[in-house]
Amino acid sequence: MFTVSETFFSLEIQPRFNETDALGHINNTILPVWNEAGRTPIFKIFNPHLNLDKWDLIVAGFNISFLSPTNYGSSVTIKTWVSRVGNSSFELTQQSWQQGKQTSETKTTMVHYDYSIDKSQPISDEVKLQLLKLTGE
Repeated sequence: MFTVSETFFSLEIQPRFNETDALGHINNTILPVWNEAGRTPIFKIFNPHLNLDKWDLIVAGFNISFLSPTNYGSSVTIKTWVSRVGNSSFELTQQSWQQGKQTSETKTTMVHYDYSIDKSQPISDEVKLQLLKLTGE
């Protein structure tokens, strides 16, 4: 379930046993999946009904810094906010928190994209205003 503040979104996730690695930590391949789930409110700014026939975003790249192990057995909060808005792209910052400790930080570049012509498209002023409100804490 999402929690919405005026400047960021939070999603609480309960780690599943199958997401752990041999050391009992959440596997490093799981964070991109959780981050994608945390981006859903951003997706809805562009596509309110999440209609795949009208999808207009693409991930250009992401970088994850693992700061501390994330463990099985207690919930994780994914915080998401907009850290940059450009003409046709924007950057999101996402942090994972567990038991009051930050365990990772991800920077993701998203592009407003028209799949029918395989090209980026300018972000409308209306959408930019919505994104600019989500500037973090």
